[in-house]
Amino acid sequence: MSALTLANSDEIVELMLEAPPGQVIKVNHDALCSALGVEDDPGRVVVEIHGRRAIVTVYPANPLAVMPPPTVADMMMDRHGRIVVGRYHNGRPARRRLFDPRSGSAQRAFVLGTTGAGKSRVVQYVLACEKRNRIVSWYGDLKSGQSAPEAADNVDFYATTQEGVVLILRAAVAVAQARQRRYAALGRNAFLLGDPDPLLSVRISEANRLLELGAPYRDEGTYLVKELGRTGRSVGVGIELEAQASHLEELGGSDTLRAMLKEGEVVLLRWSSQIMAQLVGDGLLSAAQELPLIRKQFKPRALRSQFDRHTDDDDDVCDTQGTAYLLSGPHPTSMMRHWRIGSIEPLPGLDPEILALYGPGKPPELEKTSRDAAGPACAARHDPAAMAALCSALQNEYAEKTQAGRGSSTGRGKGAGQARLQDRVLAALATSDQPLTPEECLDIVNQDGGRQIKTTGSVRNELGQLADNGDVVRAGRNLYTLNQ
Repeated sequence: MSALTLANSDEIVELMLEAPPGQVIKVNHDALCSALGVEDDPGRVVVEIHGRRAIVTVYPANPLAVMPPPTVADMMMDRHGRIVVGRYHNGRPARRRLFDPRSGSAQRAFVLGTTGAGKSRVVQYVLACEKRNRIVSWYGDLKSGQSAPEAADNVDFYATTQEGVVLILRAAVAVAQARQRRYAALGRNAFLLGDPDPLLSVRISEANRLLELGAPYRDEGTYLVKELGRTGRSVGVGIELEAQASHLEELGGSDTLRAMLKEGEVVLLRWSSQIMAQLVGDGLLSAAQELPLIRKQFKPRALRSQFDRHTDDDDDVCDTQGTAYLLSGPHPTSMMRHWRIGSIEPLPGLDPEILALYGPGKPPELEKTSRDAAGPACAARHDPAAMAALCSALQNEYAEKTQAGRGSSTGRGKGAGQARLQDRVLAALATSDQPLTPEECLDIVNQDGGRQIKTTGSVRNELGQLADNGDVVRAGRNLYTLNQ
């Protein structure tokens, strides 16, 4: 079949390619489109690569240019805990998991995309699916509530400030830890959906604002998200972050946090030029895998002569919001697009189409046992005045810690410094019901408002000395707990 025939075919053409053993396939998408005679619209050519094999599909028209809205059936979890979030270029359903019934695991998720890529609409859809599936949603929107304003009355706990998000995370960690103790007493090592507890999903939009260098609650936010990742999965408390970048410095400076997130559901929308190298470096993609670029618009690019009297400058063109790769799915290099969520044109207020997705009725809430464990923030979540007071108290708490840290920093003397670190280490061990590693102990120590400890070695040395003195017990390999 000639290139001209391919370019003008009214049928879908699929080419199966295979390189010799020991080699991998790498593709320059623009050059391939030129060779196939499809330069008018590169979106018609879709390439999926895995090692030395590739599938090249040539469509008569861009298969993802027009997307319908979701149906109620798409929004309901199947027996594997998945919802349909859109479709792949070949028309097959694209699914994301909200819960894993095989392992009884809540999900960790990471949604990445640059400005205008469609993260907010993805968030709205998943939140609406959670409501319809009776999953309890706690949502922090660090874009001052602008990312998903329709969510305000459709989630159980809603916050739009950094203080509010910290209170959400604290409450969620308290729920997870209380469930952990309760399940341990029952001899249960996994979460059973609705037996007796509901699934809780914690989600933060614009998470970089909480975790970036210089953010006021960065250290505690990082610790709390990591703690949810560690303890929440087996007790029905999931965590999802939406961010514009996966830079380490914008994720709390924590490799542990980023590693936990990439083990969950990872969605990559249109990205900036630097993200691809990071994804390979993080292990989300192998060096042999390539993702064709998601362009900002589906409109084909064309050269126009200055003497062309019929230049088409019509800007009525479909953008690519919602186009993505589901990196944790079965087809990580297959381009997909999310359903059309909400009205096509901007509206002066709340979007009725998005409100209809959420459906009628109040959002589901936690059972009384978990609400009690969540503490005062959960109790005040529907009382704006009470929440404002708690946020103000949090600001004052941090202001006092900062002042105390400045005062203590004037102290001199090695002995005093060592004694203070020992006290901080003992206090960190006292906050946990489980033995801690030196790394976990360091995370807690750095949340207490004192001088930041940069290396694990200092904490490890203090733990060793405390164990030798009998104040701390070695509970296992690299694990320490207080000597009761």
